[in-house]
Amino acid sequence: MLHTRIAHVARPLLAFAVLLTPLTILLAAPSPRPAYASDETPYVELKGRAVLPADTFAPGPPSGFAITGNTNGRAVPFSNQPVQGISAVLPKWNGNWLVMSDNGFGAKANSADYRLRWYEVDADFDAGEVTVVGHTELSDPAGLVPFPIVNRNRDRALTGADFDLESFRQAPDGTFWYGEEFGPYLLHTDMEGTLLEAPYATPIPPALLPYARGMDVVKSPDHPDFAALPDNDARTAAANLPRSRGFEGLALNTSGTKLYPLLEGALLDDPMRNRLLIQEFDLERKQYTGNYWFYAMESASHAIGDMSAINDTEYLVIERDSGQGATAEFKKIYLVNLNDVSADGTLNKRLVADLLAITDRTGITKPQEGSIGLGPVFTFPFVTIESVYPVDDRTLLVINDNNYPFSTGRRADVPDNNEFILIQLPKALDLDR
Repeated sequence: MLHTRIAHVARPLLAFAVLLTPLTILLAAPSPRPAYASDETPYVELKGRAVLPADTFAPGPPSGFAITGNTNGRAVPFSNQPVQGISAVLPKWNGNWLVMSDNGFGAKANSADYRLRWYEVDADFDAGEVTVVGHTELSDPAGLVPFPIVNRNRDRALTGADFDLESFRQAPDGTFWYGEEFGPYLLHTDMEGTLLEAPYATPIPPALLPYARGMDVVKSPDHPDFAALPDNDARTAAANLPRSRGFEGLALNTSGTKLYPLLEGALLDDPMRNRLLIQEFDLERKQYTGNYWFYAMESASHAIGDMSAINDTEYLVIERDSGQGATAEFKKIYLVNLNDVSADGTLNKRLVADLLAITDRTGITKPQEGSIGLGPVFTFPFVTIESVYPVDDRTLLVINDNNYPFSTGRRADVPDNNEFILIQLPKALDLDR
């Protein structure tokens, strides 16, 4: 049996551990390549599962006033803040985990009352339960954001209408860096969630300049520069990146000197629809270095969920389709080596785990009528799976983003829980921390 709290293998930095590793420069633009049909599915076992119920709430102002559509039986607005949308995970020194919510309810227009936070949780894999210990809220008291924010005349707490946070890492000095989608931007806060600098824009590397629509930075339709345009069509026409395709992954090297943000989608005009940009950001100089790479998705219709380090050159990347439940067909974790670039200029990759083919050999889960993927063949059939962390050289922690109250991957009739699973790989990774 697993202990109530996992003893984290990583060395803690101040209160928390850090991830990730250095990258190398890519000079040539890639071209699309065929799917990796030759990948052999590894034998992966379920070693633990703990659940944070979908209907978990934390103190805070009422939220969800602008939610529309099918809420799967949940009445809106909510009386406080739902603990949902888990998009990133970091270990804490005491055996707990830090999990970060994204922008809230899936769009800029409906998330102005959702507070941007990370939560400390205790994942008890013996009991199969996840409980919330506390939270930290992001704010901009010094007025560093160069555009109007929702709470500019109140407490300047940041909301899901200001930024869409999808990933975070902790630097050696204890401060946190975040990958964001609306800009896309990098954000930087102290350990209390207080913004330390203005958001950092995303430069266009040379290989993508022909597809940048005359701009020198990446801009999504939700970029604040386009806020005054009359409608979504006008904002999309002005942008060079699709909506909700900003920084989904963010890596930090093990020396704690450089960040590696990964876009979730290709530029709108890039004919190579399956390549995703990775760039290098120097923490000491607080600027991009000019080094960049490309991750190649199996299909242009896919998206990535997270990027986490194994050692100085190898990284795990979640790649997934947009299906859920019975329509989920592709939910996989790949390993890329940043020194292993193919002839077309994209990173080579190797399949590490198929999240739709996990063996529950010891009966951690039982088949349930109306539920998908429980029992001897365990699956993770969620539309968004956005957190992976290597607990040890053969064990990965994986968490879904439940998009509360909208996603229904496990059961078609109720909102998804946030599920924390431990999976064991057949071969050890070259883990270096």
